[in-house]
Amino acid sequence: MFDIERWQEIFETLSKNKLRTFLTGLSVASGIFILVILLGFSSGIQNGVTSQFERDATNSISVWTGVTTKEYKGLNPGRRIQLKNEDFNAVVTKYNDNLEYKSAFYTIWGGLVNYKNESGNYRIQGVMPDNQFIENADISQGRFLNHSDVVGAKKVAVIGNKVSQDLFKGDDPIGKDISLYGINFKVIGVFFDPGGERDESKVMMPITTAQKAFNGGNDIRSMMYTVKMSDNFDEAVALSEQISLGIENDIKETHIIAPDDISAVRVNNTLEEARKIYSLVDTIKAVFWFVGIGTIIAGVVGVGNIMLIIVKERTKEIGIRKALGAEPMSIVGMILQESVFVTMFSGLFGLVAGLGLLEFVGPLIESDFIKYPQVDFNTALTTVFVLVFAGAIAGFIPAYRAAKIKPIVALRDE
Repeated sequence: MFDIERWQEIFETLSKNKLRTFLTGLSVASGIFILVILLGFSSGIQNGVTSQFERDATNSISVWTGVTTKEYKGLNPGRRIQLKNEDFNAVVTKYNDNLEYKSAFYTIWGGLVNYKNESGNYRIQGVMPDNQFIENADISQGRFLNHSDVVGAKKVAVIGNKVSQDLFKGDDPIGKDISLYGINFKVIGVFFDPGGERDESKVMMPITTAQKAFNGGNDIRSMMYTVKMSDNFDEAVALSEQISLGIENDIKETHIIAPDDISAVRVNNTLEEARKIYSLVDTIKAVFWFVGIGTIIAGVVGVGNIMLIIVKERTKEIGIRKALGAEPMSIVGMILQESVFVTMFSGLFGLVAGLGLLEFVGPLIESDFIKYPQVDFNTALTTVFVLVFAGAIAGFIPAYRAAKIKPIVALRDE
């Protein structure tokens, strides 16, 4: 049973071996400290990667075309492949059951936008209503485009927050007219984008309006879809890859493109990229755990060694205790208590130091790929208890040897 006198005795015993106890405790504390820091930064890396993917939907498939590089069925290389509305509609029709959001795009880079005496060059995009969810755009004022806007090819526009600040200087832009190449569009909404100013420096309008206003006809520049997510991540990735390959093959067949021409049609699957990134994060986390646990094991081995030394130095005392009737289990308990005391005290010290450093340094870290490094307190505390258990195991061998010492042999020890 643990009592004050027993703990005082343990402390006095360890005090006789101040240097060894200090070094062993330092080893254990540094192990927990390093593990907490490594786990904190692995969490920060995961948060950073997650925030990067928040800029757009993580389960999206984007499609765009380029120039053919190979001769195929009598057609020379060097043809520029132009996507049409029919290409977009064909994909929607074929894969509709597996698609969540979809949008075609008609893009003009560096379009001139005017409002009264203010002007600027911004990206102009003809899009569909689902694009709000594909790009995770947050509407701060007004509304986004709707189905009626697209069907009626209405001259309305949703502008990014950067465009609003540049042209309207803090005034309410809703209901005001902006001019794009001399054509007036009524502002119906303002959006924020997780991607920051770069993605907020654009003007979005119904794709039908953009095609008519800028002589786009039936052309589209690109198209994007999001795949319905499954509870199983690997199944979702497999489905996304299957749809991506199907879309690529269908477009190549429609536009008579060589199957192995990788430049003419490009399909990007962000879910597959997400799996690669998260797999890398898991690998980094596993390495961090390996290094941290290795450091802890070194500390636990140190605890075992110091307990062996303490048992050796206290051989005569242990012999006297046994001669006076001490049971073997009481000897084992005595040594184990000292072992647990070292690991528990050192482990808690390392835990508090690690959590304190993360709490202080974490908010000061400004990086795209490391954000808010922190450790779940329950995980860290569980690690300390596991360490204490390991310390008890490390102390068991010396304790067992102490219990086996014969009183007569111990009393002869010099």
